Amino acid sequence: MTETTKRAVVTGASSGIGAATVHALVAAGWSVVALARREDKLKALAEEIGSAVSYVVCDITDEDSTQQAVDEIIQGGGVKALVNCAGGAIGKDAVAEASLDDWRNMYELNVIGTLRITQKLLPTLKAAPGGGTVLIVSSTAGIEPYEGGAGYCASKSAERIMARVLRLEQIGQPLRVIDISPGLVKTDEFSVKRFGGDAAKAAAVYQGVPNPLTADDVAESIRWALDQPDTVDIDSIVVRPRAEGSYTKLYRES
Repeated sequence: MTETTKRAVVTGASSGIGAATVHALVAAGWSVVALARREDKLKALAEEIGSAVSYVVCDITDEDSTQQAVDEIIQGGGVKALVNCAGGAIGKDAVAEASLDDWRNMYELNVIGTLRITQKLLPTLKAAPGGGTVLIVSSTAGIEPYEGGAGYCASKSAERIMARVLRLEQIGQPLRVIDISPGLVKTDEFSVKRFGGDAAKAAAVYQGVPNPLTADDVAESIRWALDQPDTVDIDSIVVRPRAEGSYTKLYRES
């Protein structure tokens, strides 16, 4: 891929894996359109990185917001890759007591939002020189369900299945579809948001775990997968810290 063809759209770009992905792609010669709801953080990211980054405020759970963002993106040129980083977990309640609104909100963001922007950008991606790529950042939660995580696990499983089925449906088309499933990743916001701002609960998730993944680790996996030749599809990557064998097999130092 030449530098002029390497234009990517990254959702959830205001923090965490999304922001780290913007940094990693720009360092590898991509230009990036950063999407998220928080304009102040997008503006700060663009100012920090420079002219290779532009941004559009976008709520992928909202149809009008997403359509307006896509229209603006396309006006700026072609798109080689869509990186779906936007997502999140809400709560850790048992199925019997879980909030319907929490489940609904996770599905709207993790599943419907990803589907919405992917559908809207598919024609542009397929028109890219050499073909385009849809990359979805799901989670090992979509592979290994765990107690208290049914809503999040179900939504991330749905994302993984979406990626797999899209891959099958687009065989013969100039499109790669990639799923990246991170395990335990320590970021500034993910667990804090999951537990409604409870910093102590959030910290306990990582307590004693030596070297959990960072957002930069996952971003490098994304960068590597995207930078393979157009004819090479990295169907799925599962990436975990060395200390995590599975969700239920996590090494913690005493």
